[in-house]
Amino acid sequence: MDSAKTATRALLLLLGLCVCSTSGLQQSAPRIRLSFKELLDTRAVRPFSFSFNTSDYRILLMDQDQGRLYLGSREYLVALDMHNVNKEPLIIHWPTSDKRRGECRMTGKGGQGECANFVRMIEPWNRTHLYTCGTGAYQPICTFINRGWKAEDYVFRLVPGFTESGKGKCSYDPSQENIAALIDGNLYAGVHVDFMGTDAALFRTMGGRTTVRTEQYDSKWLNEPVFIQIQQIPDSAERNDDKLYFFFREKSLDAGGGASPSVLARVGRVCLNDEGGQKSLVNRWTTFLKARLVCSVIGDDGVETLFDELRDVFIQTTQDERNPVVYALFITAGSVFKGSAVCVYSMADIRNVFNGPFSHKHGHNYQWTAYTGKIPYPRPGTCPGGTFTPGIRTSKDFSDEAVNFMRAHPLMYHPVYPIHRRPLVVRTGVDYRFTALVVDQVDAVDARYEVLFLGTDRGTVQKVIVLPKDPSTMEELTLEEVEVFRTRAAVKTMRISSKRQQLYVSSEAGLTQVSLHRCGVYGRACSDCCLARDPYCAWDGESCSAFTPATKRRSRRQDVKHGDPLRQCRGFNAKVENRLRETVQFGVEGSSTFLECQPRSPQATVKWLYQREGRRKALNRDREYLKTPHGILLKSLSQSDAGLYHCLATENNFKHTVARVLLRILDRDIVLALTSPDNDPMTSNSPPTGRGRQHDPKQQRVPPTPPFTDTLSQPEIRLIHQYCQSYWEQLRHKQQQPKRTSRRHTESQEQEPKRTSRRHTESQEQEPKRISRRHTENQETQGG
Repeated sequence: MDSAKTATRALLLLLGLCVCSTSGLQQSAPRIRLSFKELLDTRAVRPFSFSFNTSDYRILLMDQDQGRLYLGSREYLVALDMHNVNKEPLIIHWPTSDKRRGECRMTGKGGQGECANFVRMIEPWNRTHLYTCGTGAYQPICTFINRGWKAEDYVFRLVPGFTESGKGKCSYDPSQENIAALIDGNLYAGVHVDFMGTDAALFRTMGGRTTVRTEQYDSKWLNEPVFIQIQQIPDSAERNDDKLYFFFREKSLDAGGGASPSVLARVGRVCLNDEGGQKSLVNRWTTFLKARLVCSVIGDDGVETLFDELRDVFIQTTQDERNPVVYALFITAGSVFKGSAVCVYSMADIRNVFNGPFSHKHGHNYQWTAYTGKIPYPRPGTCPGGTFTPGIRTSKDFSDEAVNFMRAHPLMYHPVYPIHRRPLVVRTGVDYRFTALVVDQVDAVDARYEVLFLGTDRGTVQKVIVLPKDPSTMEELTLEEVEVFRTRAAVKTMRISSKRQQLYVSSEAGLTQVSLHRCGVYGRACSDCCLARDPYCAWDGESCSAFTPATKRRSRRQDVKHGDPLRQCRGFNAKVENRLRETVQFGVEGSSTFLECQPRSPQATVKWLYQREGRRKALNRDREYLKTPHGILLKSLSQSDAGLYHCLATENNFKHTVARVLLRILDRDIVLALTSPDNDPMTSNSPPTGRGRQHDPKQQRVPPTPPFTDTLSQPEIRLIHQYCQSYWEQLRHKQQQPKRTSRRHTESQEQEPKRTSRRHTESQEQEPKRISRRHTENQETQGG
C-alpha cells in the first residue's frame, strides 16, 4: 500500500511540475501532420469498412478480457474485434416498431430523424450477458444481449422475448447525453426522465437496493445538466465509504448577472449505500453533494480566461485505486472566442473541497457565502456505516436536521482547482475545439510519461506530451496530428487500449482504429527519431521503431526529456551528412530562381550558407532575396551567384544540413538566342525524333548566324548540352512513367545522388520547348 501511495504521489508531482507555470507554456505546431490518405499509407490505421444504414456511432464499452469493442448507433449494436475492427464484426439490428415510430411522429418529433432507436448504453451484466438501453423513438427500452462465454464463440444476439422500460436508465431525446454505471446489479444513471427533457436526475434502479433519485425540479440540485462521466471511486478501505462520482455541466443559477458565467462545470458524488430518507427526502439521495470545477488561465495582460464548458473526462487509474487522476477537457462557453483546455485534478483536492464549508446564500444582496453556522451530525455527505458513522446502519437513520440541511445546501463553497491552478494544455486563437480526451501512461528509457490524445471537431487527433523545460517554463510538444476519418467529421468518442497499443475513434459517420505510434514517419535518421521525442519510439541502430521496455538494448537511443541528438546519436549524424547529395539547379542571368528547403519539423529554424571556392559563409547577397518557409527566392541572378548552397536546420540546439543545391548560372544572351523562334537549337540539343514539336514544312528556317556561333565558348556549349540532355532524359522518363510522384518519395530524394531539381523538371513539363517558365517570363519582361 505504501508503494501505491508513493507511485501516486510521484505521478501527481510530475503533473504538478507540468502545470506549475502555464503562463509560460510554449505551444508548438504538430511535428508531423498526416492527411487520412497519408495515414492509410502508413498501414497503422483501420477504418471500419462495413457500411449499413445507420449513424451516430458511439463507443459504449471496451472489454479488454474478451478483446471486444461494443458500439451503439442508430438502430444497431456492433461488436468488433479490438485487434482488427474489420475482422468478422457481429451486428445486431435493433429497430423500433413501425407502430411506435408512427406514434413518435404524431407527437411532432421526427423532423431530424429522432423517431428511431438510438443505442445509448451497454453495460456488462455478467460473464455471458450485457445490458443495453436505447431511446426507443422517445420511449426508452432496455434488454439483454447474449455474448457467449468467450469471443471465439462468435455469439452476439438479443435475448428473445425480453424488453423492459428504459425510463430512468436512458434519455428520451437522442440529443440529450446520459451516463450509466452498472455496479453490483444496481444501475446508476444520469438521464433526462421525461418526454419533454425537463426533468434531469441521477437515478438508481434495478438490483436489490431502493430506487432513489435527485430531488425533482429543484435547481439547487441540478439546473439543466449535461452529464459527462460517472465512476465508482472508493474513499477508504471501508466499503461502506464507497462513493459514486459523476461529472457534468449545468446552467448557472446566477446566469445573466454581470460577469457570472452562464455554464459551470461540476463534480458530484453520492454514497453507494444511500437508501434515501425516512420522513424527508424519501426515495431521494440524502448524501448528494456537488462542487464547481475551475479551469482557467491568466494571460500576459492579466485577463483571466475561463474554460467553463466541460466536454469530456478521463479518469486515469493508478496503483492506489482510491486516488486516480482526473483529466477534464473544457472549452470556452459561447461561439465568438474558440478556446480549449485540459485541466488535471487530484482526488485529494476534490475530497478536501467536499470536506470544506457549504455554500449558503445570505445577506441583503442574497450572495453566495460560506456557511458558518452549526453543521449537524452526521455531516451531510457522510455515508452510513462508514468510518465516521459506525453506529448508523442506514441513511433512513439520519436525523431530520441532517437531511434537511443537506436538502438546502447541496453545493460546496470552495471550487476544485486543478493541480497548481493551471491547465495542462491550452489552445486559443485556433479554428477548432477539442471534443474528446484519452490518456496513456508510457514507460520510456528515462521515465514514465503521460501522453494525451485529443480529438477535435474537425476530425483530427492530436498526440501531446507536456514537459517541464525549466522551473518557470513548460514545453508542450504536439508530436503529431492525424486525420482519422475519410470524410471530415467531429470526433464523438474515443477509447484507448494500452495493452494492444490501439486507439479507437468514432464520429457521426463511422469508426477508425489507429495505432498509438507511427515511428517511421519521423524520418530515417537517428537525429530525426531523437528530435521527435515520442516516448513510443526509439532509434534501434537502423531505423526509428517502436520502443518497449522489455526489449531494451544498448543500441536503442531515446531522449524524450531533452531530445538531444548530439548525445544520443553519436556516430550516426556524420553518416547522414555524408549520404546527403546535392541537387543541380540552373538559373539564367538576370532572372530569379527558387531554392527549396523544407525541414521535417515546423519547430526548426533555417539558415542558408553559400559555398564558393571551398569557403562557406552566411548568405549575404547585395541583390534582393526572399526567404519563405519552403526555401529562398534569389532575384536578379548573376554569375557570382553560382556555387553550392547549404540549407541548415536548427532544432533544440542541434544543427544539420537538410539540402545542398548546386546552382549553375546560364548566360542570358545564349539562352535568349537558343529559345528565340528565329533560331533553331543546336543539332545536339534537338529533341529525339517524334518527341518534339512538329515544324511547318512551308515555314522558312533561318540558320544561326556565324556571329552567334562564334560567341559560344566550349565550356558554355558543354553546359548547355548537359542542361538539354538532362531535360530530354527526364521528359522521356515522365512519358514512360506518367504516375505522379508522391510526397514521401520526394522527401526521400534528399538522400539520392545528384539530379536536376523537381521544380526545374515540373517547369520543363509545362513548357517543353523552353528552358523554364521562369526564364521565359523574364525574357518577355525584358523584351517588353
